[in-house]
Amino acid sequence: MSKKPLASWRFMPVVALATTAIWAALPTVANAADAAAGKKLFDDKTCSACHSIGGGDLVGPDLKDVTKKRPAEWLHEWISKPDAMIAKKDPVAVELLGKYNGMEMPNLGLSTAEVDNIIAFLETGGGGGSSAAAAPALKGDAEKGKDLFTGNDRFANGGPPCMACHSTGGLGAFGGGALAPDLTTVAKRLGGASGLSSWLAGLPTPTMKAVWTKQPPTPQERADVAAFLAQEGLAVRSASAIWQLAGLTGLGAVILLLIAGFRWRNRLKFGVRRPMMATPTTGRSTGPYHGGWFTGMYSDGWIGRFKGTDGNSNRPRGRTNAPRRH
Repeated sequence: MSKKPLASWRFMPVVALATTAIWAALPTVANAADAAAGKKLFDDKTCSACHSIGGGDLVGPDLKDVTKKRPAEWLHEWISKPDAMIAKKDPVAVELLGKYNGMEMPNLGLSTAEVDNIIAFLETGGGGGSSAAAAPALKGDAEKGKDLFTGNDRFANGGPPCMACHSTGGLGAFGGGALAPDLTTVAKRLGGASGLSSWLAGLPTPTMKAVWTKQPPTPQERADVAAFLAQEGLAVRSASAIWQLAGLTGLGAVILLLIAGFRWRNRLKFGVRRPMMATPTTGRSTGPYHGGWFTGMYSDGWIGRFKGTDGNSNRPRGRTNAPRRH
């Protein structure tokens, strides 16, 4: 009997171990690729505007070890359809909504594969956390922030003043624009000046992305605007602003009434009486036909042409200044 087959069988355990090692390594490579795609999604969708990974709570919770704190099935559903979970009163979703000042997580329209990629990224610990969370918080200047908000000072990169779209307390009677939400209580809802500054860094709304992507505010400008909006005095519009608005409204109403009264008082003088009080020849208000269309019709219209004169039978037509013939 030949001994060669026995020699070949001796290598079978080695082949089996090598095959097992290769198959075990494949999911690891796939997970690494998924985590990289998840990190890109995390940045592109500006998740760092509301969440840090290891940097503490911002507008929303810190996502460090979130894959260990929440079941995988729940986490997948929450990332893909947060609005549906809030609508069906999921206990954890309701708890988070109450804890973070009613700020709802937006539905980002992610596919199943994209959600899996984000979860894979979170499982890696976020690659050391988001850069926004790691950076030290800048101290904002509320006065400079007010100037930037109102347009008294220009943003360094040329962005428009916030007041062009937003309103807030502390700006007098009208308080700003009405194209976007009022920001009087935004700092309170977003966790103070630091949370608001992080939220501004992410440009989380489509309108803000369109306006600010090519001309973003600097970190210091974000901190200044956030400090202005976080002032306690802005939480409620001041009584003086309310009285200013009421005074302007009343003044406008008085002006409109005065204009209407003037027009009503002179309605007959200018609209009806003058044509009726004109004389046929002079147009003076000595008779029932004073000026207007009747005088013109009488002197230059069909009556004058019929008589062959300009309305006075003693003066030939076209020679109004000629002396009378005797």
